Amino acid sequence: MLEQTQDEQEIIARVAALDIGKAELVCCVRVPDPKGGSRRVQEVMTYPTMTRSLQLMADRLLDLGVTRIVMEATSSYWKPPFYLLEAHGFEVWLVNARDVKNLPGRPKTDRLDAVWLCKVAERQMLRPSFVPPVPIRRLRDLTRYRIGLVSDQTREKNRVEKLLEDSQIKLSVVASDIFGVSGREMMAALIAGERNPQVLAQMARTRMRTKIPQLEEAFVGHFTDHHRFLLAKMLARIDALDVDIADLDTQIEAHLAPFADAVARLDQIPGVGATAAAVIIAEVGLDMTRFPTPAHLSSWARFAPGVKESAGRKKGTGATGHGDRYLARVLGEAAVAASRTNTFLGARYRRIARRRGKKKAVVAVGRSILVIVWYLLQDDTARFNDLGPGYYDSRINPEHKRRNHIRELEALGYHVTLQPVA
Repeated sequence: MLEQTQDEQEIIARVAALDIGKAELVCCVRVPDPKGGSRRVQEVMTYPTMTRSLQLMADRLLDLGVTRIVMEATSSYWKPPFYLLEAHGFEVWLVNARDVKNLPGRPKTDRLDAVWLCKVAERQMLRPSFVPPVPIRRLRDLTRYRIGLVSDQTREKNRVEKLLEDSQIKLSVVASDIFGVSGREMMAALIAGERNPQVLAQMARTRMRTKIPQLEEAFVGHFTDHHRFLLAKMLARIDALDVDIADLDTQIEAHLAPFADAVARLDQIPGVGATAAAVIIAEVGLDMTRFPTPAHLSSWARFAPGVKESAGRKKGTGATGHGDRYLARVLGEAAVAASRTNTFLGARYRRIARRRGKKKAVVAVGRSILVIVWYLLQDDTARFNDLGPGYYDSRINPEHKRRNHIRELEALGYHVTLQPVA
């Protein structure tokens, strides 16, 4: 039976495609033949990627009446032409390089790649990647840089722990966090020249004072001037990163001011704090019209299993694929934080973790958080309402539950007889 589709016009009349490199780009333009008829004509030009050359290219595209410009996401080289053409009012599409992979056996040059991309684009066989508006892009720069600095700080802390192990100082065996107040004071004393285990152990504070005997044993080692020099440098680097992260937090807070209501709504989700809300907004934006349904957002973020079907059989549907790693990281952290709460998301994590394992539970709860995010950002009046940890239990069919318990007992070798309670 024939069915109607919502496909757009097959051919875009005036389209351009860019094959971008670091120093130069190749621009292919395809337009209708000025002499009339159904033939198409094309122009292929090479431009340097300097700003003045890009301005000349933009003027030429305006003269030719180009309506859409398509380019591949090549490293960060796509950004200068994308931003400049966007400012000139063009409809600019950034596409995934996997979607425009050249056919096997065809020669590959920058010129041929630009022509191929233009031909595919004019037939509307591509999908644009999500490029957020300028305010979100600036917020994204800050949040991603903050994540990078936090990762750098974590690596530096790991180096400190390895250095202490190298000097046979077993502080990390006794203290759960060697960078707490007590740990930092002890390491500062080591740098200052103190080597007496009893004196170092007495620097413990609050609950760590119950571990003074273990600390005295932990500080029996061979901490030399070589270790002292390296430890001082590492701790200084950690402190410098603390200052940089605090400065970034101030800037992020200022950029989040226009989105304060959205941040407050996302902050209601268990496991999602202000920092995680900032990252989510920076990665997915606030305009949910780009994602018609929560399923579209989950699929874009690769928090939904892929679909592979051949000859009526579905294969490999469990893998989600690789999406936005910054978003995946913050959703994973939020899912783990939510698992420790007595909420619907916490109960969902524990229920799935028992059957499928912790990794699958993290992905499942991360997807649930993403669905909640879509509804909260799609409607400004929406507010989060926790369903409670007993949501699933209250909706389980008692007959199904009884039958499952009977089967489990019979599988253990018991004969089950049920008698209702009066």
